[in-house]
Amino acid sequence: MEIFRELDKIPQFKDSVVTIGTFDGCHRGHQDIIKKVIYNSEINGSNSILVTFEPHPRHVLQPEVKLPILMHIDRKLDFLKSFNLNAVVVIPFDEQFSKMTANNFLKNIILKQLNASKIIVGYDHHFGFNRDGSPDFLKNESSDSNFEVEIVEPISDQEMIISSTHIRQSIQNGYVRRASFELGWVFGFEAKVVTGSGRGKELGFPTANFIPIEKNQLIPANGVYCIRGRINGNSLYGMCNLGVRPTFDETDFVMEVHFFQNEVDDIYSKIITVEFLERVRDEKKFSNPKELIKQLEKDKEICMRLIQKYN
Repeated sequence: MEIFRELDKIPQFKDSVVTIGTFDGCHRGHQDIIKKVIYNSEINGSNSILVTFEPHPRHVLQPEVKLPILMHIDRKLDFLKSFNLNAVVVIPFDEQFSKMTANNFLKNIILKQLNASKIIVGYDHHFGFNRDGSPDFLKNESSDSNFEVEIVEPISDQEMIISSTHIRQSIQNGYVRRASFELGWVFGFEAKVVTGSGRGKELGFPTANFIPIEKNQLIPANGVYCIRGRINGNSLYGMCNLGVRPTFDETDFVMEVHFFQNEVDDIYSKIITVEFLERVRDEKKFSNPKELIKQLEKDKEICMRLIQKYN
C-alpha cells in the first residue's frame, strides 16, 4: 500500500475505484465501504484508493469543539494496510484547503489525478466548501463526468447506527466493550510511558503512567479497566486506572497501568499500546490506603477472570 501525503506527489493513476472520508476509528461501517472498494477494483482491474484528511477537518473548521479522536493517523494507516489497498492519500487539511469547492475537489483531484471510474462513499459523507459535496451531488455529476457512484448504507446493531459519533459517546461513558464491538477492533491507543509519583509501588501495585501520542486522543470515562498492553511486540495484561486518585485528595488527571507480569522490563520513555478490554468499576474515594489496597486486590481478581476471554 502506497501512502501519499502531498497532493503534488500523487502520480497519474490509470484507473481507480476511490472512497473519500475522515475514517476516524475505521469502524465496521468504514470497513464495509473499504471492502466494497477492494471488491470493485478487483473486478474492474482498477486501483483501489482511499482518500482521507489530516488533521480531522473539524479541528480546523471548529477548533473550539476540540473533537476527541478515536485513532491517531499512524495507527489508522497501519490498520488500513491489512486491507491491501493500492494507495491511501492523506490530504493535509488546512484553512486554505477547506475553501476548495466540492466541484473543484471532484474534478481536479478525484477525477483528474486519481482517474476515478467509480466513487464509493458512505450515505452521510460530505466534502468541499460548505459540505456541498453530498451523495446526491456525486450522483448528479456522475452522468456528466462519466463515473459510477455507489452509496453505502449504514450498518446497524440493535437498531443503532454504527458511527464514529456513537462510538465516541460509548467510550466517553466507559462502555469500551460495546465500542470495540462497533469498531471491529479493541479500542486503545499508543502512549508514551512517563515518570509518576511512585504511589502505586508504595501500595504494592507498581504502575506506569502514560500519556497518549495523539494530543486529541479520546480517553474513556474515569474508572478502573482491564487492559491489554503491547510492548516491544509482546502482549501483557493488567489493570488501568483513569482519574484523579481521590483517596489521596489529588486533583490532577492521571492515566496509569499496573501489569500483572513481574518480568516487565524498564519501559519508561517507551511507546506502548494500551487496549481497553472491559470496564471494572467507577473511580472511588476510600477512607484510607488499606481499604484501597483491598479493592485493588479484588479488581485484580476480576481482571484475571476477564483475561481468560481474551487469551
